[in-house]
Amino acid sequence: MEIFRRWMSAVFSDTQLVILFLVLVVSGAIVLSVGNLLAPVIASVVISFLLEGLVRFLVGFRWPRMLAVVLVFGLFMLFLAVMILALVPLLVSQITDLIDNIPWIVSKAQNALVHLPRQYPILTEAQVQTVVDSLTAQFSQYGQQVLAFSLSSVRSVFSFVVYMVLMPIMVFFFLKDKDVILEWLCGFLPQDHTLASTVWLDVKTQAGNYVRGRIWEIFIVWIATYACFLYFGLDYAMLLSLLVGLSVIIPYIGAVVVTVPVLIIAFIQWGFDAHFTWAMIVYFVIQLLDANLLVPLLLSGAVNLHPIASITAILIFGGIWGFWGVFFAIPLASLVQSVLGVWKNRRGCLVEG
Repeated sequence: MEIFRRWMSAVFSDTQLVILFLVLVVSGAIVLSVGNLLAPVIASVVISFLLEGLVRFLVGFRWPRMLAVVLVFGLFMLFLAVMILALVPLLVSQITDLIDNIPWIVSKAQNALVHLPRQYPILTEAQVQTVVDSLTAQFSQYGQQVLAFSLSSVRSVFSFVVYMVLMPIMVFFFLKDKDVILEWLCGFLPQDHTLASTVWLDVKTQAGNYVRGRIWEIFIVWIATYACFLYFGLDYAMLLSLLVGLSVIIPYIGAVVVTVPVLIIAFIQWGFDAHFTWAMIVYFVIQLLDANLLVPLLLSGAVNLHPIASITAILIFGGIWGFWGVFFAIPLASLVQSVLGVWKNRRGCLVEG
């Protein structure tokens, strides 16, 4: 007990550790308590953080910062307009078509499964019927959930419109007044907050490289998969390719999960014919190139985490914040890793002292 008391006394006598601890506690409390209310602000900060790299790039060529901000913000708004006007209607159309065709998909899947015992005698009709009943129940449940989500989401349309107006405005001012905002925030900290600044710089570098790399990976995989599906004429090509692109957010698991609907739609549309075989071969080649070429190229050195730590972070933060928790699980894990690293080093210095 005496050893623990001396350890606590040594830790809390270190002003830098106390400041870092308080910053983490206050930030975590704000996010956990009013994170849902501040979601547009947090999203605007993240977008500004990503666009800041382009602004700094232009400033490096002696562009005035205000001119660089206006140009980058204009490109961002153009990209946003193209996504909303061109992509959203296509996705809505394909999702609606998929929901309408669920009974036909279920029926065709049942017919295909019923004939499996004749082709593969190791399966009995009872086993196949059990699978058919299970799939029917699951599809019915998913249909009800989609309908409930559609009805409940009507209420959030107004909120979505408000966010689409407010977020670009906040992104612009976060870019324009970055230095002023950071100076204002630092005013709440003691003058000597070296340790907290060290952790922030480390996490900012790692998280920035990771998020930028992931976004590039999402777009590259999305476009390559869409081109593959469009070439072979796969139904719901845009919807499925978008899911494949987003699946890279969840390392080791996302690719496996998203492959299931791709295989189901392809099998129902073509069966086991040449179209199915070649489309799936190209699809798996894209997955292999992503894992063995894109990830090392885009994310090399971004975050040095063990796979177990990455999966654990996804489970924990995804359970707390859903999709955004999954997306930022790795940067948050790098924050934890950085804090543990500096704490370990400071603890060593305290023990030696």
